[in-house]
Amino acid sequence: MGFAHLNQKQLAARWCTSEATLERWRSAGIGPKFPKLCERVLYRQADIEAYEESCLATSTKTVVAQVSVS
Repeated sequence: MGFAHLNQKQLAARWCTSEATLERWRSAGIGPKFPKLCERVLYRQADIEAYEESCLATSTKTVVAQVSVS
């Protein structure tokens, strides 16, 4: 089943993006919800999967609209 939580580095690797991108997204309110405990950001597996589900597209038109928002 995997980890119940991923840290920023693990999520960046999962999505093939940089940690800086995740930091920008958090600042802008984009991406999955996250708890911040003792200055440590963690992402719950359920929130990651929910965010990924919300990003599913059925056409390239939908993808363009999502990308232009972020």
